[in-house]
Parts: sequence; structure tokens; C-alpha cells
Amino acid sequence: MGTFPLLRYGLLIVLMASPALARDEAEKLTIRTLKVPAHPGQEAPSIYVSWQVVTALRFEKEVDPEKTKFLAWEGRFETPLVGGKKVVLEPLRDLDDGEALPLLVTLVDGTEFTFLVKPKRREDWGWIDYQVNVFKDHDSYNEILSSLYDSLNRERKLSEENERFKKEENSVDHAYAILLANGQVKKTPFRRVRFWRSKNEDMDTRVEVFEGPGKAAVVIHLKNTYYGESWKLDGAYLTRDFTSYTARPFALRMDRNEIAPGQSGKIAVVVDKSAFQTDQGQLADLALQIFRGDGLLQVAVAMDHTLVRQ
Repeated sequence: MGTFPLLRYGLLIVLMASPALARDEAEKLTIRTLKVPAHPGQEAPSIYVSWQVVTALRFEKEVDPEKTKFLAWEGRFETPLVGGKKVVLEPLRDLDDGEALPLLVTLVDGTEFTFLVKPKRREDWGWIDYQVNVFKDHDSYNEILSSLYDSLNRERKLSEENERFKKEENSVDHAYAILLANGQVKKTPFRRVRFWRSKNEDMDTRVEVFEGPGKAAVVIHLKNTYYGESWKLDGAYLTRDFTSYTARPFALRMDRNEIAPGQSGKIAVVVDKSAFQTDQGQLADLALQIFRGDGLLQVAVAMDHTLVRQ
């Protein structure tokens, strides 16, 4: 599925490296278990990397350096380190959106693995693979143990999300978001001030921007015209601008969990005035970014602080 260009402004997103950013990156490093598809015809698994972060792939058996190939890595990565049961990748720069470099790993017993090395995901502001434990034998002790740790991590995250959802259920902003997602704009204090539409080969997108007393809102209408797979939300982020890592609070509601080919869905976002305020008490513009299931940007909306009526 193709990506949707930035709306309203043509912006180039540039991330400046700094010690603070490096610390933020370190908190998002992921160790995960990867079970290789049983059927060779399935899509190659993805490995997510980032500049200044070393990514290690760990296998059950020794890797054959002579038959392990990383295509088009020159200028993008340090020379890959292949030895023992590991393959280590170190990017020289961040990969561009849409880049996917094929990596073929062959074990000494002849088992072959194919991966696509891609830029970091945008889930929680950057899913980066720090270590990937790759398994072919789904019944091995190590695979079961690694899967157990994955399950425990997922359970912890779900518990944290459930706690957050309980708090959100009682908020006014989430109540407004539910009404907007259900098409009941007249029951909210919002007034539409901007509207635009764009289409590409796989998505028909309409965006409505609303102003309100002490709040602002955006409703995104998506029609999946790609007859191949369902559209899923990977993450939504509200920041000071399109290059900031400082997230601002907001309420979000979708009218369906995923959008199947041929179906339409809505995403409603409500932002309180406090999210627009700087430390000095002034109002600043915000940027809303919506990422789809594969981690690529789907929609970006600039939210002017004047949307908040006094």
C-alpha cells in the first residue's frame, strides 16, 4: 500500500542527533522473537534499524559467512559482521522511508533466511530492533523460552494500555471523539473550518478540521481502495511540529479497528487548549501524524493554534 503525502504543507522531516535524542532512542530498543514463515512464498520478515544503533540477528545454528549476502548496503551500513550464530548490522545513516534492503542469511546446515531491512517503525516514536532472535524450529526450547518473554512483555504493555483506557473513558475529550467518529458533529461544540480530499492508488482520504471553544478537532475519513489487505492504525502522534519528539496529549477514537478493502473508516482526534500551550503559556501550532500498520506515514495534518476559540 502506498503512502499519503504530507497535507497542506510540503515539509521535509529532518531529525537532528543529540544526546537527549540518543537517550530517547535507547528507551525504544526492542528485543523480539521472529518465527520464520513455514512457507517460502510468504513475504520476507522485516528488520527495523536506525542510525547509531547496532542491530544483531541471532540464530540457532552457526551462520555461513560465504553464503550470507546483504544487498546494496554500501554507503548505508558499516561492513556487516558475520560470525558464530550472529549477523550484526550498523547503519551509517537513517534509511529513507520506503527503503527495504534484502538480507540473505545462510546457516552452515544450508538453511536460508531472507529479510527486508527497513527504517525504524513509528510505533511509540520508534520501534528499533536491537536484537532479533530468529527461529526455524518452532518446537525448540530456546524458541519457547524467547516466546515466553515476548508474551510477558506484551501482557505488561496491555495492562498499561488498559489502565490508560480506563482513565480515558471518563474524559470529555474522548466523549467528543466518540461523537465525531460516529458522525454526530451537531452534538459537539465544534465547527468545521477546513476540508480537503486526496486520492492515490490505494486510499481515498478526506480530512475535516474543526475549531471549538478551548479545543480543536480533526476527523480523517479513509476508504481502502487497495484490494489486497486491510488497513490498520500503527500509531498517532501530536507534536509541536513535524520534526519534534515531544508528544502532546490528545483523545482519539476510530469507528472500526481495521478497514478492509472496499470499506471506509473514520479517525477522530480531539485536542485540548492545554496541548497547544508552551511553557511560557503561549499557544503554538501542532502537527498530527497518522501511521499505518506497516509503520509508514499515512496522513499528516497541521493544526494551527487559532483553531482554539477563546
